[in-house]
Order: sequence, then structure tokens, then C-alpha cells
Amino acid sequence: MRLKMTLAFACLAILTGTSLPETGPLPEIKPDTEDTQPTPPETPIPQEKPAEKPAAGKPATPSDAEQAPEETAPAEEKAGEMQGPPKPPLTIASEPDDEHQECEKELQAMGAVFKDVPRIDDGNGCGIDKPISLTEALPGIKLKPEGTMRCQTALALAHWMKQSVIPSGEVALKDAGPIVTINQASTYICRLRNNATTGKISEHARGNAVDVASFTFQDGTVVAVQPRKEDSTLTGAFQRAVSAAGCLYFTTVLDPESDANHEHHFHLDVIERHGGFRYCH
Repeated sequence: MRLKMTLAFACLAILTGTSLPETGPLPEIKPDTEDTQPTPPETPIPQEKPAEKPAAGKPATPSDAEQAPEETAPAEEKAGEMQGPPKPPLTIASEPDDEHQECEKELQAMGAVFKDVPRIDDGNGCGIDKPISLTEALPGIKLKPEGTMRCQTALALAHWMKQSVIPSGEVALKDAGPIVTINQASTYICRLRNNATTGKISEHARGNAVDVASFTFQDGTVVAVQPRKEDSTLTGAFQRAVSAAGCLYFTTVLDPESDANHEHHFHLDVIERHGGFRYCH
């Protein structure tokens, strides 16, 4: 028993005399892989090939540099440039002899005064194959100034005057006497629509149109075409009536209520549309 106690005290003395280090061992630092990895060689940037000058006597051809933008352009840019094949140049529509003769025969029967004039070809689609110069739309009703147009245009004007304008004038302005003059603002003229610098060719340039600015009555009364939507007089009713009736004879009728370009005249034309469609405003 005494021996066991002696051994226990001896072990305790050994343990109390031993001390641990204040800090443990530090791990080795692992080298930085970004610094130690070899740097890959730089990828060379392709350079544009300079355009070669053609040799003397050799015709010039588009160089690779000139073709590159077209080949590498984004699809949306290319799509904006695709306009299809070029449109054929405008030409003057031919008029069959039998149709023209039939038109003139009917116009003469209505009492119109006109004469044939030489074919007009002003280029760019402007012109009339078989033009006439109209002096009187009906007996005693002059067109001032006389106008050049296709026979079909003059015939539509004569029918409109005889069947709609004259009867309406007799009701609305009965004290002014009959209409004696149609004052026109334009017949044939080579230009684009609304005198624009770009766009479609005008029907005036094909002899299909006449612009009416006013009507003169026997006593000197002049009824000018002007905005009359709110005009509650008989004169206002007369203008609205003849404008509406115009679509019975013409395929296009534009009046002062259409837009600013027609505030002071009727535009009347005989353009042919698919399905017999008419535009009247």
C-alpha cells in the first residue's frame, strides 16, 4: 500500500514539471497558383488586309476590305437594305382606238366642245396616249381655262355637271341663273401627288384628273369651293351635295374636308382600282 502511494506521488511530480509550448506548429504556406502557372501566349489580333491597287491596265475590282462590311453586317441591317428587284420605269398607258372613239362619240352627243391634241410624253410616266383639250363640258358651260385630259375624264365631268351639279345649282341658287363656267385649278400636269418631291405620281400626270375651284353663275355669282361643313346656307348645301354626288361619276373625290391640300378645290379623278373600289371624302 505504501509502495503504491509512493509511485503515485512520483508520477504527479513528473507531470507537474512538464509544460506545453505556447503555440503549436504552423502549416506550410501553399504557393499561389496564379503566380506560378505559366502565362499563356497572347492571341494575335487579326489585321485587316489592305486594299490592293490594281495593276496598270487592269480594271479595278472590289477589294476584300470593301466587301467585308457587307459580308459581316448584322442580319437586321442587311434586311433593311433588301428592297427587291428594281421597279420597271413608269410608262404611259395605251388607249385602244375603239374605246377612245366611243368615248369621243358620247362626249360629242352631250354637246361638249373639245379637240384632239398630239400624244403627250413628258417622261417618268407623265403623259397621255390620246389627249383632248376640253373647252366646254356641256353646251354653254365653259371650262376656264380650257384643260387637257383623257376623254374618260372629260366624260365623267360632263355627266357630273349634267346630272348633279346643274340640278343642285338650280335649287340652291335659283335666282343666280344657270351655271356658265367651271373654273378649274388643274388638269394635266406632270407632277407627284400633292406636289410632293417624293412619292407616287399624280393622276393629273396621267390625264385622269381635274381640280374644280369654283362655279360661276349667269348673274356673276361665284361659288368658291371652300370648307363648308358648318355652313347651314343653301350654298353650303349645294357644295356638300355636288361633292357627295361626284363619287357616282369619279372614282376619287377629295373635297375641303379631306385635308389641307384640298381646302379650296375638288379633286376629281377616274383612276381604276381593283374591284371597282372608290375613295370619296
